Amino acid sequence: MQINALSLLTLLISTCFALHFDVPASLKPEPVCVRDFVQEGQLVVVNIDTDGSVGDGQVLSMVIRDSVGNEHRRTKDFAGEIRVAFSAPSSAAFDVCFENLLQIKGRSLSRSIELDIESGSEARDWNMIQATEKLKPIEVELRRIEEMTDEIVDELNYLKAREERLRDTNESTNRRVRNFSLLVIFVLVCLGAWQINYLRNYFKARHII
Repeated sequence: MQINALSLLTLLISTCFALHFDVPASLKPEPVCVRDFVQEGQLVVVNIDTDGSVGDGQVLSMVIRDSVGNEHRRTKDFAGEIRVAFSAPSSAAFDVCFENLLQIKGRSLSRSIELDIESGSEARDWNMIQATEKLKPIEVELRRIEEMTDEIVDELNYLKAREERLRDTNESTNRRVRNFSLLVIFVLVCLGAWQINYLRNYFKARHII
């Protein structure tokens, strides 16, 4: 019972989600993107299932790229099921973008898309691992939970390091703003003293004072 509870907890906080949405066809299509974040070295599996068929008056295209600039897959004019698997080269966000080009002017068409993104331990084929390594079901479950736990620890360590980096940046910015403010005050004081001295000498030269 404890194993089931722990398994449910790790399933809730692991990266795995499915979306169902429609992408309308247009003569000048705007990309519809879904973003997710993965850590360096994580396995990512993207499953896409669409309705319709090729040649039905719309051209559905898909591209997967990360924020670093890597392009993992580009497919044009597809329908049905597509499965894309890749390992994240770095800790970064990646986008799965769709564009639906309308080929028949005056018609209202769209494609229904079901998108399922899995990463880390959820993306692995545990049935194959069980068959290859001849593991018992309880051993597979424990191993899967162990990998999920390691991923959670890595995610927390990444968030901690990011918070420390942002804190250092914030402190550095505050220090620079403070030094700049002190410099501005010093310059203003010096400028005021110079103006007072200049006016006093001017009035003395004019015998006003």
